[in-house]
Amino acid sequence: MKKVLLSMLMIGTATYASAQKSEVTKAKNAWGIARYATNTQALDATLKTLTDGLKATDNAIANEKSKDMPEAWSYRALFASRIAFVDSLNVPNAVANEKIAEEAIVKAKALDTKGAEKENIAEAEQSLSNGLKNRAIFAYNKKDYKSALEFFNQSTAKNPQDTATFINAGVTAKQIENYPEMVRNFSKAIDLNYKDSEALYTEIINTTFEKTKDTAAGVKLLETALVKYPNNTYFNGVQTDIYIKSGNVAKAQEALAKLIAADGKNASYQYAMGDTYFKQALDLQGKRNALAPAKKKEFDAITVKMTGFIDQALPFYKKAYEIDPKMTAALENMKTIYAFKNDTPNYEATKKLLSALPKQ
Repeated sequence: MKKVLLSMLMIGTATYASAQKSEVTKAKNAWGIARYATNTQALDATLKTLTDGLKATDNAIANEKSKDMPEAWSYRALFASRIAFVDSLNVPNAVANEKIAEEAIVKAKALDTKGAEKENIAEAEQSLSNGLKNRAIFAYNKKDYKSALEFFNQSTAKNPQDTATFINAGVTAKQIENYPEMVRNFSKAIDLNYKDSEALYTEIINTTFEKTKDTAAGVKLLETALVKYPNNTYFNGVQTDIYIKSGNVAKAQEALAKLIAADGKNASYQYAMGDTYFKQALDLQGKRNALAPAKKKEFDAITVKMTGFIDQALPFYKKAYEIDPKMTAALENMKTIYAFKNDTPNYEATKKLLSALPKQ
């Protein structure tokens, strides 16, 4: 009797396990239909097909005999991830199924020691990634930039090599003037060798100096950008401005000389080079004016130096005006120089040119 009873128990156990395996088979068969249904069915019908398939995995993972079958979890991940993808507009439902899929993926990977479910797991992960990007794009199109940025950032956190999504996140951050996030995301894209990194550097350098007012960070970015793009006129121009503002005339002139060599028809570069000399003359003028009347020798010596600087400045102002006849600043400085040099004919001619310019 014990033998018969034991035999009956073994049959009963096998039948029970088979019943649970049938739930996995049911899920597999359901997936075979559901994976292609998204292309032919309406959304409601597609979601019903996917939800029914997910329910089949509920039964499989609930039983002691089948809960450790890797395919039970991989198909659960497939169904849940696909729901999260196709129902992206329904954010609560998408997020809920995303969580189910993520938990299932973790479990499937732990159980799939032979790698039999590798492809299914990879497909589920891709569906989750696509679903998250979809939510971000839908939110962006609705001008819900805050949510879009959150979704894009979630996506890059899970896919840190996804250059395009870092770009999208940076663009979105700029929309809501979240400049630190814009800089962070564009910088990551640069690190990933984005094909147009030069344009991204331009964005983040300008933003760092003009918006976040972080001069130290801006200088560091600028130095890095110039190593990669030494002939970029914008980067060189910003660096020149920094040199001028800091009083490093030699460095400013060195940088401007490079800019002029690269683009001799740029009136701003010519004008800026003139300024590097003219401002030194103005500085000397202040010192000269502070001298006591008795110090004629010192006065004359400073005058000679001043004259040397304005003589060097004048050709650059002339060139700037030649390139851009509307450049009032160049004419104003030329007029001042001619007055200092007592050059009445050129002074009057320059004054006339200024009078002819439209009032601004």
